[in-house]
Amino acid sequence: MLTVHHLDHSRSSRILWMLEELHVPYRIVRYTRQKSLLAPASLKRVHPLGKAPVLEDNGQVMAESGAILEYLQETYDVDGRLRPAAGDERQACRFWLHYAEGSLMPPLLIALALTRLGRAPAPWLLRPVGRALGAGVRRGWLNGQLKTHAMFINNHLSTNPYFAGCDFSIADIQMSYTIAALLARGGHNELAHVRGWWRRIQLRPACQRAIQQGGPFDIPVQA
Repeated sequence: MLTVHHLDHSRSSRILWMLEELHVPYRIVRYTRQKSLLAPASLKRVHPLGKAPVLEDNGQVMAESGAILEYLQETYDVDGRLRPAAGDERQACRFWLHYAEGSLMPPLLIALALTRLGRAPAPWLLRPVGRALGAGVRRGWLNGQLKTHAMFINNHLSTNPYFAGCDFSIADIQMSYTIAALLARGGHNELAHVRGWWRRIQLRPACQRAIQQGGPFDIPVQA
């Protein structure tokens, strides 16, 4: 049986969802974030990076959610329903599978880090400086970057019900965690198509089962 090393409020929610879509039996080893929001040191005993998700299958130990999703699709998606076979939709699937972590997640993680500059464990005398620095970076650069990404995604979903086109795919699973983080920032009333996609995917029975197993698809925002 496959084993998913699952950290709460993490990318490993993607793997639970994928396995539920595939109806592949699995077991969960659960980990809880520390106050620092980092994974516990015990995860390093499973994989040297000490990050989730980690999947164990047939003696293999795999990390990186995109790589794991591709492995599960190639190994267990016998009818190929979770990845387009060829053409523009296959290329779109590939693009969004890599875009989620390669382009969208970095500014979202910067936004998360900036919210912590003005709070513990920073020394209390430096917290006002941290808050001012974070606010300046957001105004001068970060907010514009995130808006560009948000409108790019919204425009794509205005003509496509799913990220790879007409059909649900592993690209939607991969994008779920980053979209959750984007929407959690608030102030995106113009993202009607993103919100419509978000509501639509959460109606999938496999998504609901994954949430029951591992908790909501969200990024931690505070300690």
